[in-house]
Amino acid sequence: MASSKGGATSPAVLRASEMEKMSVEQLKAFKEQTDLEVNLLQDSLNNIKTATGRLEITATSLHDLSLRPQGKPFISFSLKASSSLDLCLFYKSKIESL
Repeated sequence: MASSKGGATSPAVLRASEMEKMSVEQLKAFKEQTDLEVNLLQDSLNNIKTATGRLEITATSLHDLSLRPQGKPFISFSLKASSSLDLCLFYKSKIESL
């Protein structure tokens, strides 16, 4: 099992045999390095997931915009909200003056 085709040893078996020869301090250092590398990989995976989510949201938004009729003005939510607030304040002032 220590050798494969051509008499070469596999990396996993070689690693195991090397680890058996390591001191406790070397094993601790190896574990710390491995933990750092795993954490880095997990952070990278999380960054990729975040970027993928943002890309999907962007693609959906672009698709939604492409479905809008041409020539129709685009009014953002903030403009709609502020104009709605202005109307509410206007009607409130009219009601209060009665």
